[in-house]
Amino acid sequence: MSEFQELIKSFQKSRNYVRDFLVYGFKSRDDFTVKSGRTYDNERRRIESWLSEYIRTDYGTQGKTVSIALDSNLLDTNPLYRVWKSRSFTANDIMLHFFFLDLFHAGESYTADELTNLIVDRYGVLFESQLVRKKANEYVKEGILTTGRKGRKLFYSLNPEPARSFPGILPQLLHAIRFCQLATPFGFIGSTILDSQKTGNGIFLVKHGYCGFTLEDEILSKLLQAIREQRTIRLLNQSNRTARTQEEKFSVVPLQIFVSTRTGRRFLCGYQTKIRRFTTLRLDQIQNVVLLEPYADYEYYKNKLKNNLPFCFGVSFGISHEMDTVRMTLSVRQGVEDYIITRLEREGRGGTVTRIKQDIWSYEITVFDGNELMPWIRTFIGRILSFESSNPFLCRKFYQDIREMAQMYGLL
Repeated sequence: MSEFQELIKSFQKSRNYVRDFLVYGFKSRDDFTVKSGRTYDNERRRIESWLSEYIRTDYGTQGKTVSIALDSNLLDTNPLYRVWKSRSFTANDIMLHFFFLDLFHAGESYTADELTNLIVDRYGVLFESQLVRKKANEYVKEGILTTGRKGRKLFYSLNPEPARSFPGILPQLLHAIRFCQLATPFGFIGSTILDSQKTGNGIFLVKHGYCGFTLEDEILSKLLQAIREQRTIRLLNQSNRTARTQEEKFSVVPLQIFVSTRTGRRFLCGYQTKIRRFTTLRLDQIQNVVLLEPYADYEYYKNKLKNNLPFCFGVSFGISHEMDTVRMTLSVRQGVEDYIITRLEREGRGGTVTRIKQDIWSYEITVFDGNELMPWIRTFIGRILSFESSNPFLCRKFYQDIREMAQMYGLL
């Protein structure tokens, strides 16, 4: 039977629930069908304990709905960092933590066996040497301890704190840390440094912040490691539409991370070796990443991606091997509505803007997926004189949208 605990061992268990409460915010208890109602209650209580001042409860026709309400204009830090700071621990974990800090305080180095003996002598607590070694290796991975060899023996020592390593620099860097913990990926690190220095952020606010994307930082870290080491990866991917999790059967060579300047959403761009095509995957749908072997032709496909990017209007490489050409003709009063021309040039992402005659202009572009242009093109409705595309589907879709809009307004 699932029991409620405020602390968690693995963040993956709560990631999707936190995201659903934050992004959707209209789901009732009955809408969470992937797990049992008891699991929903436990996760809701856990989120409420983390983010109590940001929880909003509404009552409607579908019953009680719980959501997270955040206004980035008013936040000096990301409240979702609290989720990362809620890791559970055992009695042995907490004892070994303080034993290590005390033993290493003088700057000495010890082997795992020496640590085990010192803990017995000083504190009267007997641990197995294997458990002490395992915990010490965890702290090495976390950056708390460091290792070194003397002959065949592996010694552990305390990693100096930044304040001790750079006593004259860290205070001057705190302003940069205050800014970065709000505005850059892995801001949780900056938040943790501020906590260790017993200070906060009273200087910076971000008008358009994307707080929810910190939930993907663990996945992003593994992807960046794979890119740095030029490895292939295996993904566990879940569609937000079907809520069905399935492990991808193809290997992916991660090449680059795309970030939307409009929504903050992040995408993995990679090469699918099975179908021999570039693809993009949303980071918020990736549940797990497993690093595989290095990819021999990594640099070749990295350069090939660089050559292909100018033909991407967004993040899609299309579903066919043929590219789409899109051309629209607009009515723009020259000298009065020049800002429209400026917008076409600024937002057109490499498309060609041409003056056909007085007050008549055209915009043309060739891309992998012309469907990505459609939302942007609709913003010019009322000025568009004609729309053409090498992809018949796009033409049908555009004119069908116009007909449906005209019917809604009683014009047909």
